[in-house]
Amino acid sequence: MKKLEDYVISIPDFPSPGIIFRDVTSILQDGEGLHLAIDQLLEMVKDVDFDVIVGAESRGFIFGMPVAYELHKPVSMDYELEYGTGTIEMHADSIKPGQKVVIIDDLIATGGTVEAIAKLVEKLGGQVVKICFIMELAGLKGREKLAGYDVESAIIYEGK
Repeated sequence: MKKLEDYVISIPDFPSPGIIFRDVTSILQDGEGLHLAIDQLLEMVKDVDFDVIVGAESRGFIFGMPVAYELHKPVSMDYELEYGTGTIEMHADSIKPGQKVVIIDDLIATGGTVEAIAKLVEKLGGQVVKICFIMELAGLKGREKLAGYDVESAIIYEGK
């Protein structure tokens, strides 16, 4: 039986020498890989008391939606308005004050995107109770930006 990491394609020296690009798209291209990814996300949240799932644009939304569907939870989508600046926006009514929130994204690298999402959730009165990733590039130390949150990754790559 294949492990989730078996579905990830690693491309050396992309986008620059010394970097290994970990392609999560290959998980989405295989029904079994997608099923395995969703099962692992469901396992991460099985004992978590929460009200809503926030999926980071676009792949976090792709992975978060089936988890929300399976657990009968609403889902909120974050999106980037200006890709060059990394702006994250959310509808003001996406999170109600006091709601417990799980954030799902495909990858944690530097942690900036999910840090911004967590701050937005909190600004709207929500409480981030768990942050789940399919992959983590530990060498970029993104987890440090998320200190104080319960963070879990299905696959951890030690490098960048």
